[in-house]
Amino acid sequence: MGRMIWGISACALLVGCIPPNADVARRKGPQLEQPRMETLYDEEPVWEANPVEAQALNVIADSYIVQPGDTLSAIAVKTGASRAAIAEVNSLAEPDVIKPGQKLTIPGGRFHIVAQGESGIAIARAYSLSWSEIVALNGLSEPYTLKIGQRLKLPEPSPATALPSIEARAAAFKLDIEDIITGGEPAQAAADAPPPRLDFPTRPLAPTVAVREPPRFSGKFIWPVDGPILARFGAAGAARNDGIEIGTPIGTQIRAASDGVVAFVGRGVSGYGGLILLRHGNGWITAYGRASEAQVTRGQTVKQGQIIGRTGDFGSTPAPQLHFELRQGRTPVDPVKHLPPKV
Repeated sequence: MGRMIWGISACALLVGCIPPNADVARRKGPQLEQPRMETLYDEEPVWEANPVEAQALNVIADSYIVQPGDTLSAIAVKTGASRAAIAEVNSLAEPDVIKPGQKLTIPGGRFHIVAQGESGIAIARAYSLSWSEIVALNGLSEPYTLKIGQRLKLPEPSPATALPSIEARAAAFKLDIEDIITGGEPAQAAADAPPPRLDFPTRPLAPTVAVREPPRFSGKFIWPVDGPILARFGAAGAARNDGIEIGTPIGTQIRAASDGVVAFVGRGVSGYGGLILLRHGNGWITAYGRASEAQVTRGQTVKQGQIIGRTGDFGSTPAPQLHFELRQGRTPVDPVKHLPPKV
């Protein structure tokens, strides 16, 4: 997986530069000349800065008689099963009211106890699972925030998926935008206060601090670059495009489509090259792929129209372009339907 890269200019503004993958040939010719890169230093993504050890609890199915003063969370701690799993198997409706003397079924299985700073991606990676599997099994939903001490139910391992070493698990690790959106933030204590507002320029947000999206969406998006649409949203034969491709010269400045907070800057998502993700509130997220340079950092607030990076080209497309996605939570939507009409 690629690593997140940053550069520092002479005027001390923090500027991220995302170098090309070594295994992808860049297009040749003067019309595809790349923007100049600056001196670099490394910044690891959250799931690499806070790796997880596979230390799941194996809980045997049992029953439990509710005692005076018990809460469902306390019973989860006593038994090892997750609060959500106990509520589901006993058909408890929110707010999961229980009473002394009530007999509860305790489901068996594997449960991971979330520690401070652990992200969903890192947890999935530790057990050679996809984060989407864990999301579905635990019924997780927006905003997908993990809490310290939370118990996550894991699928039972099989010989076909059990990998023998940390190195083998890392080699099998695959990352997608849905993972970053829903499992890319570190777990926090339930009482943690939101981080202070961060304005440009700023250092990258510490990997132990979760990015909080704006409380509300500003209401509209603008085009991130000017240029023709080279490929539209939706099915294209056997493939599917989760965004649109906008033709634009290499080195074109990329604008934030709306006010927001930077959720991710880096590499590692196949087919996207350099990737920048912004959260805009109310579950709205924009993705800017094939970037050669980033001028923002994780956790930084940005304004609509602010320059967040520059476009690049990574050899797999017929012409220089920006890949632009608009998502509502995990679901991609057609950006054209939410952008101003082209004149």
